[in-house]
Amino acid sequence: MTTKSAKPVSASAIDNHVYKVFPNDMNSQNTVFGGMIMAKCDRLALVVAERHSGMVCVTAAVDSIHFRAPAKGNDTLLFSLSLNRCWTSSMEIGARVMAENSYTGEERHILSAFFTFVALDEAGNPASIPSVHPETPEQQRRFENAEIRRQGRLDTRKELQSSND
Repeated sequence: MTTKSAKPVSASAIDNHVYKVFPNDMNSQNTVFGGMIMAKCDRLALVVAERHSGMVCVTAAVDSIHFRAPAKGNDTLLFSLSLNRCWTSSMEIGARVMAENSYTGEERHILSAFFTFVALDEAGNPASIPSVHPETPEQQRRFENAEIRRQGRLDTRKELQSSND
């Protein structure tokens, strides 16, 4: 197995990807459909995962999607995603979505979520990926917290498997 050099978080991050809200994005409450925002986050997280790994990646888990506030018509959504941590073949990507009033510039934090992706080799098997190097204190905090979330996912999986035996 080839050891791959660590990459900085900034090498794969997406900062303020812009999406303009239109009437077809609205739900029955006249706010932006949450499923559309989740799907855009998943696609953008895939870009981060594939940029980092240099391989085809698939979504393995989505954790802690928190809708903090609604987005409304005429808002502009700003998507920021970055790699929090890598393990052998999997990686956690954090997503943050802001809604910006297109006329006043006021921003509201509307969503946070964590996506786990797995890199695949040509045969579709999990593949080794480079580690990630946090560059700032905030990235270091997210790096450390990602291990706590991962351990929670693994503990939950183990507990559910033992309850099925």
